[in-house]
Amino acid sequence: MGLQEKLNSGRFTVTCEMAPPKGVDTQKFRECARAVKGRVDAVNVTDFQSAVVRVSSLGASVILIEEGLEPVMQITGRDRNRIAIQGELLSAGALGIKNVLALTGDHPVFGDHKTTKPVFELDSVNILQIASTLMEGKDFAGNPLNKAPEFYLGASVTPLFDPMELQVIKMQKKIKAGAKFFQTQAVYDVEVLKRFKEKIEGLNAKILVGVIPLKSPGMANYMNKNVPGIRVPDEIIERLKKAEDKQKEGLKIAAEFINQVREEKLCDGVHIMAIGAEENIPILLDMCNL
Repeated sequence: MGLQEKLNSGRFTVTCEMAPPKGVDTQKFRECARAVKGRVDAVNVTDFQSAVVRVSSLGASVILIEEGLEPVMQITGRDRNRIAIQGELLSAGALGIKNVLALTGDHPVFGDHKTTKPVFELDSVNILQIASTLMEGKDFAGNPLNKAPEFYLGASVTPLFDPMELQVIKMQKKIKAGAKFFQTQAVYDVEVLKRFKEKIEGLNAKILVGVIPLKSPGMANYMNKNVPGIRVPDEIIERLKKAEDKQKEGLKIAAEFINQVREEKLCDGVHIMAIGAEENIPILLDMCNL
């Protein structure tokens, strides 16, 4: 059962995220893919995450298909104009990649090529519009395609945002442009998720809540200070400080969160972002009986 079918069935859905290798040795990437095969419904492949040069999301998605997994290809507007974005999407369609997550992208100043000239001709809403247009059998200039691709389109959202009304308006624009599912920024407080769910009541989209397992109190403090839209509660940081095995405690905290949102039916599933510790994803899934 593919990602779209699983979400539409109403069953709790699990996706995870994997960063492509920085270099052409794909052994670890393939090993991590094999470790989650049969355990997750789809795997996101980041698109030059944090503006760092790596194997492309398109290329890594093909590797996942070779390994028998269903990819979610991320695509940003930072590095491509509308011609390149359409070419990338058509390539994805030709290679059997159905799931596409549209993002605007981080500015190059945050990456490893800080003087790079960004493109940003299109934002995430524009990318969704272009993908929807391609699905109608024409390019963005109105020229016909010899065959239209089929995509299941997604986008991102931040449940902890002030004012929340702006996120809801952006979600509405993304849904109108073709988004069918959303993967959220990491959430650590169930109350945040409950308030978010109330705000988006009536919107026709599936929600996969972001989960980043914490490795240490330092990681939690860093995200609180530097990552917009993430807030790790003080009580969680204290739990990590007191734990002998801090990484194991972080996984336990993540498992408790996943189990609670699943039991209370606060979302359609979860999106696990292990950030360089993809080998821990099967451990977390075991802890959740998933």
